[in-house]
Amino acid sequence: MRSWQGITLVAGVALIVRTTPVAGQAVDTAGAIQAATAAAEGWLRVVDQKDYAASWDSAASAFKGAVTRDKWEQAAGQARGALGQLGAREKPAAQYATQLPNVPAGQYVVLQYRTAAGPGRTVVETVTTMLDGGRGWRVLGYFVRPQ
Repeated sequence: MRSWQGITLVAGVALIVRTTPVAGQAVDTAGAIQAATAAAEGWLRVVDQKDYAASWDSAASAFKGAVTRDKWEQAAGQARGALGQLGAREKPAAQYATQLPNVPAGQYVVLQYRTAAGPGRTVVETVTTMLDGGRGWRVLGYFVRPQ
C-alpha cells in the first residue's frame, strides 16, 4: 500500500509520458482528454466544497488502495486549508499517456490548472486521471503547489 506521498508523487512527475496505444488499439485521445477533464473538474468541485470523504469515494480504485479515507480527509484538509478558498481555474494543459511512473500501463490523462489562490497568488493543481475499468475516468492523483 502506498502512502499519500506516493499518490502526490505520481501526479507530480506525470509530465514525462509516452503516448502509445493500449494493447495496440487506436485510442481517441481527444475524447479521452475531454472525458477525463470532465471527471477531474467534477472531482475538484467536490474537493472545493471540502467534502473530502466524497472525493475519496469517487476516486480511482488505485487511489483508494493507496490511501485510506481517513488519511485522505486529513491530508486534503491540511493541504487545502493552508491555501484558503481557491478561485478561478484556467483551462488546463492536458496530456494523454499510457505509461506513467510507478503505475501499471493503462490510459491516463494528466491535467494542470493554474488556479487563483487569493490576491496576487496562483497555485498549480495537477490532477492525474485514469480510465478505471467500468467506472470510467477517475482521479488517481492530486498535487498542488505554489507558483
